[in-house]
Amino acid sequence: MTLPAFIAPPRRIPFPLRFGLWIARRASGEDTLVAHLLTWYPKAAVGAGVMEALVADAVGRVDRRMLKLVRMTVSSTVDCPFCVGFNGRDWQKHLTEDEVAVVQGRRDAADLVTLDDAERLAIEYAQALSATPIAVSREMGERLTEHFTERELVVHATTVAQVGYWARVAQGLGCPQLG
Repeated sequence: MTLPAFIAPPRRIPFPLRFGLWIARRASGEDTLVAHLLTWYPKAAVGAGVMEALVADAVGRVDRRMLKLVRMTVSSTVDCPFCVGFNGRDWQKHLTEDEVAVVQGRRDAADLVTLDDAERLAIEYAQALSATPIAVSREMGERLTEHFTERELVVHATTVAQVGYWARVAQGLGCPQLG
């Protein structure tokens, strides 16, 4: 666990929350500072745990690669060092260096033949949904429904929202980048 943040974790964490931290560590492979800080407010810790239990792994055409593209795009779009470190782990298993440049906004997705139309649209949607103000047009919605089922679109929207939630919490508490 990396320090410092704006606050330190509580010295005493109730057993049910310690158990939740253990589950989170097993599931994510990381003992994150942000999870420990949430134990200051048990409702937030439990709510975040429930949300994490619902995170999509792969649904239909939205496979692990596409989810990695989406998570890394959101992390870069909202400029969250913690999220970039967390969601960028093992990127080499799913993406090329050129594709990472696209999700970081350093390269145009249209130039890359390794991305298909659905992946380009997923990146564009993640960027638009992460922008302030949110910039999802009716035309984009129509393109999304041409490429993705209703379930797949819900997976996209909730994945973007989940990464956005963690970005706001991690940055709001001053959590540094992982690794």
